[in-house]
Amino acid sequence: MLSADYPIRCRCGRLQGAIAREAPTTRASCYCRDCQTYAHALGDPGRVLDPQGGTEVVATLQQYIRFTAGTESLASLSLRPNGLLRWYAACCDTPIANTVRDPKVSYVGVVHTCLGEPSARLAAFGPSAVSVNTRRAKGAVKTSALSVAAATIPVVWSVLRARLSGGWRRSPFFVPGSAVPVAAPRVLSPEERERARSAAGV
Repeated sequence: MLSADYPIRCRCGRLQGAIAREAPTTRASCYCRDCQTYAHALGDPGRVLDPQGGTEVVATLQQYIRFTAGTESLASLSLRPNGLLRWYAACCDTPIANTVRDPKVSYVGVVHTCLGEPSARLAAFGPSAVSVNTRRAKGAVKTSALSVAAATIPVVWSVLRARLSGGWRRSPFFVPGSAVPVAAPRVLSPEERERARSAAGV
């Protein structure tokens, strides 16, 4: 549990919010093909990806995220018609978070680009607990089935609890009581996706 609400802020400062202090969190890095493609599609992948091609996220539940300013800048992009919703600040193209399209699955991966400096993230969330989808990494990345399971099981359990309790209904990413995203996703064309994938080398 955090000692205080942790700020969310896009690069230009227009979109602002916070992760609630009571939020369960897990810090992780994903090296999958789609995360690398997305970073290149949005532009400036050097700000998003680590040297091995990973994207650091803080995993939590959507009910613990709130936006306090600049919500008109919140936008979403998807690599394909039924793909993940990848939320970003349209004002400065800062990646914000990733969600699935069903709000009942209330997982959200908040991207490090809106969470301040590495030292602040380390102090608030501790060291990265796990690296996932490392087959697409650009270099050697330590991982193990045990570490993935140890990090994933608490997240899955939190999602199940939110579904049973109705906590999933409190999401800043979906219109209340529906599966309608608050910002309609822009879906990449096959040509756009291939260009970004080629640029990412995946």
